[in-house]
Amino acid sequence: MGMGFFQALNGTRSSALLETSCGHLLQELKMIWDEVGEDRFEREKILLELEQECLEVYRRKVDTANISRTRLHQQLAESEAEFTHLLLSLGERSLPRRPEKMTGTLKEQIKSISPALKEMQLRREDRVKQFQVVQGQIERISAEIAGQPVYNDTFSNVVVNENDLSLKKLEEYQNELERLHAEKSDRLGRIENYIGIIQNLAATLGMDSSQIITKVHPSLNELSRLSKNISNGTLEKLDTTVNSLQAEKHIRLERLQQLGKALANLWNLMDTPSEDRQYFFHVTSLSSVSSDEIFTTGGLTLNIVQQVQYKKLDRLKASKMKEFLFKKGAELEEICSRSHMEIPSTLEMEKIIHQLNSGEIDHADLVTSMNEQISKAEEEAFSRKSIMEKIEKWILACNEEQWLDDYSRDENRYSVSRGAHKKLKRAERARIMVNKIPALVDSLISKTKSWEEERNKVFLYDEVPLLAMLEEYDMLRKEKEEEKQRQRLSNVVLFLFSYTLYK
Repeated sequence: MGMGFFQALNGTRSSALLETSCGHLLQELKMIWDEVGEDRFEREKILLELEQECLEVYRRKVDTANISRTRLHQQLAESEAEFTHLLLSLGERSLPRRPEKMTGTLKEQIKSISPALKEMQLRREDRVKQFQVVQGQIERISAEIAGQPVYNDTFSNVVVNENDLSLKKLEEYQNELERLHAEKSDRLGRIENYIGIIQNLAATLGMDSSQIITKVHPSLNELSRLSKNISNGTLEKLDTTVNSLQAEKHIRLERLQQLGKALANLWNLMDTPSEDRQYFFHVTSLSSVSSDEIFTTGGLTLNIVQQVQYKKLDRLKASKMKEFLFKKGAELEEICSRSHMEIPSTLEMEKIIHQLNSGEIDHADLVTSMNEQISKAEEEAFSRKSIMEKIEKWILACNEEQWLDDYSRDENRYSVSRGAHKKLKRAERARIMVNKIPALVDSLISKTKSWEEERNKVFLYDEVPLLAMLEEYDMLRKEKEEEKQRQRLSNVVLFLFSYTLYK
């Protein structure tokens, strides 16, 4: 049995050296057994153990070789799969193809695909870098447009989809990048245009344009080292700033135009010589100019407005102030009288004149105070307009009601006389108007209450509360109606009594 094992072993191996070594060792072992006197059973047992150990060694070697072969198969499959994936992801016809014939041992097949695979990997790395650059620029410009902080390591944080590295996809990103570059350029152009407008407006208004622009965003300052913020928020702030400056320019121009006209009127009132007027000719000449036509540096500074204001008030001496005061007082009285509002008392006007003569009140304060009073009076008169119109209709209706009462008491109203038909027609119109009085009074009461609640004050009509007048009239009218009803009932009863007696 032992010899059969070694013969089989010798048959599977062609190496003469191994056969000689094993046979020599077996002979040596037999000699030892003979010398020792080992029995046959023990000898066969040992030879069987040797055979089993030898099989185990072979089996381990076969398993190791099989694992190695599996790994080579897997490596080859992975190389082929990676090659195919790279070929699809790069999407180029000119890329190196996999060798058509894959023959020979596994190592030979792996060796034949390795050069093409390596070239594909290099191409992928190069393409990934191109994508990183383009996508990084896209993210950077997008962040700038969104007004988000931009960091220097933008490219390192870019995530590239390596499943699609085709030139078509790269071209899509490049087109998007070009669009963003164009948008960025457009935004920068708009910002520069806004800055130019702000600088021109600030120069005209005598303001510090650098401070205004920095307030919008520090990056817009010429001295700033930051890249200009081009976000929507910045553009909106610039637009708001331009609109605000244009509004301020318009307000100052209107103020100067008003002051210029007032100054010209004062000059005419005081017969001011032309040489004295020449100093403010550049102001009085603005009367018919629009704000868009003024580009002069410092042409609308607050200093000029204040100078004209001072000049205007300084020219208004005390000798003319009384005349001005009486004129404004008459204007105020006319407004109040027209709207049946409370008129300032004569004592109050005399007090103002006394303060003016004693110097207790400044000319400018007087002018401002009178103008404010007139403005408030005009404002209140305007707020009373709709109510006053209804009051006029109410008074007219009341007059017609009184005429109708007098006409109804006239026993000769139905007589044939000259003009009787005209009175009859007027009576018909008067009845229509009088029938509308209750609704008119209710509407007046409602409007008056709303007016008083809105302004938290009593609506006076010739210094009498209108609501009290309306309520009193409404009460008297109801009493009058009740009296008429009682009179009619009395007449009916009297008629029935007379009729009964006569019958």
